[in-house]
Amino acid sequence: MVSGRRVRYLDWVLPGILAINIMHGSLFGVGFTIVRYRKSGVLKRLKASPVNAFEFLSAQVVSRLGLLMLAVVLQFVAMNVLFDFLVQGAYALLALIAVLGSVTLISLGLLMASRTGSEELALGILNLLTLPMILLSGVWFSLEGAPALLQNLTLIFPLTHMLQAARAVMIDGAGLAEIAPALMSLAAMTLLFLTTAALRFKWVED
Repeated sequence: MVSGRRVRYLDWVLPGILAINIMHGSLFGVGFTIVRYRKSGVLKRLKASPVNAFEFLSAQVVSRLGLLMLAVVLQFVAMNVLFDFLVQGAYALLALIAVLGSVTLISLGLLMASRTGSEELALGILNLLTLPMILLSGVWFSLEGAPALLQNLTLIFPLTHMLQAARAVMIDGAGLAEIAPALMSLAAMTLLFLTTAALRFKWVED
C-alpha cells in the first residue's frame, strides 16, 4: 500500500503567489526608484563620482535584495502557518531559487529604468512586462496541456523558471541537479539584463 499526502491546488498555487510578490517588489520597487533618482538629479550628482554604471546597478541589486528577502521569508512563514502547504524538498534550495529569481527580476527592472525618463512611461513598461508573465508563466494554471510553441515561448520569462524550479522542489522533492537548468537560465538572464542595463544606462534626462 502506497501512502502520501494529497497535493492540493493550494499547494500548487502558493509558489505562484509568492513569486508574484517577488516580481512586483523587484520590478516596481527598483524601477520607480531609479526613475525618481534621475528626475530629481541624484544620478546627475553620482555621475561625477568614480562609480561606474555597472557598480551602481549592482549595488542597487544587493540593497533591494536584502529588503525583498526579508519580506519573502515573512510571507512564506505566515502562509505556511496558515495553510500548512506541502514542502517535499530542501528549504535551502527554495531560498536559492528565491534569491536568484529576485536578482533576475531586479536586473530586469534596472534594464527597464536604465533610460526611462518619466514615471508614467515606467508604469506602462512595467505593466507590459508583468501582465504576460502573470498570465503565461503558470501562476494560476498549468500549461502542460498548452501547445508546445506556447510552452517554449514562456521560457523567455524569468517567472516561468522560478515557478518550475520552486514547484519541483516543493511538490516533487527535486534536488539541485533537477533544477539546475532553471537556475542556469535565471543566472544567464541576470547577466544579460544587468550588463545591457549598464551599457545603456543614462545618468541624466535628455
